[in-house]
Amino acid sequence: MHNPRCSKMVLLCALSIPAVFLAGCSSQGPHPYTGIGSSSQLRLNQQEDAYRIPYRYQVSVDWRQYHKVMLEPVTIYKGADGQFSGMDARDKMTLAKTMTGEFSEALSERFQLASAPSAETLRIRITLTGAETTTPGLSTFSRFDIGMGSYNLVQSMRDREGTFTGSVTYAVEIFDASTSRLLEAYVTKQYPTVYDISSTFGSLTAAKTGIANGAKNLANSLSSR
Repeated sequence: MHNPRCSKMVLLCALSIPAVFLAGCSSQGPHPYTGIGSSSQLRLNQQEDAYRIPYRYQVSVDWRQYHKVMLEPVTIYKGADGQFSGMDARDKMTLAKTMTGEFSEALSERFQLASAPSAETLRIRITLTGAETTTPGLSTFSRFDIGMGSYNLVQSMRDREGTFTGSVTYAVEIFDASTSRLLEAYVTKQYPTVYDISSTFGSLTAAKTGIANGAKNLANSLSSR
């Protein structure tokens, strides 16, 4: 016999699944944060990496003259246009500390770390401008669920975030240490690959993976020019 009450419950459940799913997929991209010194100089990135690095500024310079790097301690952005999604102060501090360590390690493998400016030294300033936490359980489950699994497959092919997965957003400013001339600046959003299952466990794991990836990318980029 048809049960109207049961049918109504099934309909409500069916309607709630897309709502939860879309909430896990929604994510705002980075922007030229007004409190960053280079904000007015940033322009839309037209290159293939524009999704991860939507805004960039760069001058023409012989990067081969630089053999040393001064890395300033990573700071946490205080502007009203930050994108921390309600993250508490302790988690922000944890990520900033992780960033200082990861970027120092990655850069030290390619450059000599310096404590004083010189003509052959770059000074790098990194500002943590936003972060999103992973939803433990749902993030892992969504990789194998039939409905969300197909969405994640497409995201993987597009090098985009997986569902319910955390990320980190930050600004990088690179100066000639001896003249304080701004050579390059960009804002970026970093996150693990969709099927990096280990990064779906723990609320900050994905953001930390993004930090490690971003640090290696910067070191490799600077050293290969």
